[in-house]
Amino acid sequence: MKKPLILIVDDEPDIRELLEITFNRMAIGTCSADNLQNAKLLLNEKTFDLCLTDMRLPDGNGLELVDYIQLMTNPIPVAVITAHGNMDTAILAMKKGAFDFISKPVDLTVLRQLICNALKIAETANTKERRMRQILLGESSVMREIRSKIDKLARSQAPVYISGESGSGKELVARLIHQQGPRSDQPFIAINCGAIPHELMESEFFGHKKGSFTGAVTDKKGLFQAADGGTLFLDEVADLPQPLQVKLLRAIQEKKIRPVGEAQEIPVNIRLLSATHKNLAEMVQNGSFRQDLFYRINVIDLNIPALRERSSDIPLLTQHILTRLTEANDIAPPKLSNQTIAALQQYPFPGNVRELENILERALALYDGNSIEVDDLNLPLLTNQATDSGGYNPAMGALEDYLEEIERTAIANALEDNKWNKTAAAKQLGLSFRSFRYRLKKLNIED
Repeated sequence: MKKPLILIVDDEPDIRELLEITFNRMAIGTCSADNLQNAKLLLNEKTFDLCLTDMRLPDGNGLELVDYIQLMTNPIPVAVITAHGNMDTAILAMKKGAFDFISKPVDLTVLRQLICNALKIAETANTKERRMRQILLGESSVMREIRSKIDKLARSQAPVYISGESGSGKELVARLIHQQGPRSDQPFIAINCGAIPHELMESEFFGHKKGSFTGAVTDKKGLFQAADGGTLFLDEVADLPQPLQVKLLRAIQEKKIRPVGEAQEIPVNIRLLSATHKNLAEMVQNGSFRQDLFYRINVIDLNIPALRERSSDIPLLTQHILTRLTEANDIAPPKLSNQTIAALQQYPFPGNVRELENILERALALYDGNSIEVDDLNLPLLTNQATDSGGYNPAMGALEDYLEEIERTAIANALEDNKWNKTAAAKQLGLSFRSFRYRLKKLNIED
């Protein structure tokens, strides 16, 4: 098996020697350069598996080398060594494409883990790409772009902020970033920040020592320790209270945590991914979310498109969901008429893929056993006023309640317009009489 080769770029001979000894003990070959020019010459002469560069060099800086490597035909992972506490530079390097960073003084344990993660990147890359196409379905241009971005993000350790509407698949994307990357054989820990009581958050995130507070009868590891070596996914990160935002910021910057009641900090090695359906930039403006934390978790922003923005993917998604729903009952998935597919593609899906699954599951219970028709879908009647105003907003309450209220209003208006003639009201709404009666019963609308 070919021995890995690392390029070390640093103008301090003592640092270069320390790194060479460390890597040689890991059975990794090294070449060293003391400035930017010599580093570029070596990159053109030899094939490296990784580059580790200091930020301050006699003839330039490490950011220039990051840019240079990204323009190569076959870019290699590059990690930067930054001055202690200089997170702004580290973040800029990762935005430019750096794999990760490490601060001076260099912690050799952290460095070894970084190197191991970087050297895993090329393993089974093609196999993982094929697997991702089978999990994140869709051949629209936006979904092809999302898969391409996931593939690139998986090669980095930069924090990623995943934005998008509820039900659009943010956690699925986070899992794929983890599975495509070098940490795929380590834990993926997902936590909904809005589901933890505020008074328990610090203990849940960082753990606690026995006796540190009432009820702490044993030592407990927190989520950071549970995800050590792997990925920590903070869903609905906007729901974090301000005191915990401060502690999370320190954990990200120092790569260390302090359990409740513990005197010493503990190093942790995690990839941080976060998501929310809320607008974090607006929350920063109104002071409910810390700007410095937003800056740290939003090194790279990945926006997941709403289902209505990729309606061409709906037939493929529908087939996949129906196959999964019918496999459990050992029956063949039903066919959908062209009119049914067209109706699904025209519906705005405020609840996105999650709502599509609910609609299809309901249709399976209502259809006649031959094919699913438009009436079997019982799509909510979204009024023009609702869609023009931007659709569902979480502040309105539960999605189902919101949709039912819109449907009830539309039916009531149609009945009023037609003096409570149900046949005429159904025709006005473009519904069969059977579907109209079903909705009256479901919504408990009396004569």
